[in-house]
Amino acid sequence: MPRLAIFTAPKPFTDADVARIQHNALRSWRAWVGDVEILVVGDEPGAEEAARGVGATFLPDVRRNAKGTPLISSIFEVARAATDAPYLVYANADILLTRDLSAAIDDTRARLPLFLLVGRRWDLRVLDELVFGADGDESLRRRVRLEGRLHGPTGSDYFAFPRGLFTSIPDLAVGRAGWDNWMLFEARRRRWPIVDATDRVLVVHQDHDYRHLPGGQPHYRLPESDENVRLAGGRRAILTLADADWMLAANGPVPRRWSFQRLLREIELVPLLRIGSPALAALAHTVFHPLRAWGELRGWLAYKLGSRSAASAGGRK
Repeated sequence: MPRLAIFTAPKPFTDADVARIQHNALRSWRAWVGDVEILVVGDEPGAEEAARGVGATFLPDVRRNAKGTPLISSIFEVARAATDAPYLVYANADILLTRDLSAAIDDTRARLPLFLLVGRRWDLRVLDELVFGADGDESLRRRVRLEGRLHGPTGSDYFAFPRGLFTSIPDLAVGRAGWDNWMLFEARRRRWPIVDATDRVLVVHQDHDYRHLPGGQPHYRLPESDENVRLAGGRRAILTLADADWMLAANGPVPRRWSFQRLLREIELVPLLRIGSPALAALAHTVFHPLRAWGELRGWLAYKLGSRSAASAGGRK
């Protein structure tokens, strides 16, 4: 099994529900994934104690944006400098990981020297502190079969890759929309295989609300998410797991099967991934999604006209 380091940047442990969820996650990594390094990045309240509780390395120093949110570029840099593990995994601090992960990385690296391993999560309501008993992760698997909901391809909550990848990252804010999509975009742009491990790797997201965010707003409604999307290359650069080009099968990674829908999507992505032209990417989006493009144009015009009307009304006062 390869040497593996899992790193994360948790939220403050000051809220009881958030603390329970994050403790559950960290303990699952230690109990279920195997003999791995765990790195906790950022000096959020309670983070040092949580790291100590699972035998993790605490790395307090991390760069932040003007709003105090840790930056993905710094999180990855700090974690990479703290370990010599050949394979790294970033995981959100509310994600339960299972023994599937190490085996998936082992099978993938046997065939692909470079790769980004990702997968869809299962959403589960977890209101208790998990007990990590002798049955390993089997109790969690039973619970997921009964109560879990497979998330769509839009959310990516863990990323496994060789340590030499993702050494240059924009200053994206963690916990805000867009940064995970950039990971997929960058892998496709650099022609690193994106391996969708959904069928092989069980990862579980513990349901939570957004009261820890400003105004209790979901992360995708925050200005920092808009800035993430801008830094990531704009709305056309928002890739999802539907854009993965490999799948992790029982015998290892295999190229994803072609379909007419996938062919159209790949043609649509050519201006962005192969030519690097945002203008041509916008044109391709209009050609392939005329109704969606028209709706976006109407929304933009309504916003501009509304802003102009508001400015005119303010000038008459």
